[in-house]
Amino acid sequence: MFRCYTQITLADRRRLHQLVAAKVPVNEMAHQSGRHRSTIYREIKRNTFHDRELPEYDGSYSTVLTTSPETVDAD
Repeated sequence: MFRCYTQITLADRRRLHQLVAAKVPVNEMAHQSGRHRSTIYREIKRNTFHDRELPEYDGSYSTVLTTSPETVDAD
């Protein structure tokens, strides 16, 4: 049997980042996003940073796109 899936969009990643920052349980994040909890766990793991030398930067960081390629000036 074949199952279709959709990739997590940038907006979904930003929303997950907000939910992680608010310490919402993973099951609730999965319910709100309409995805399986294992998908949420993998996404959080993929975007979590740990460094022994810089522990103040430890945490979960979502992918943030601040500018589009069209707005960047080419030198």
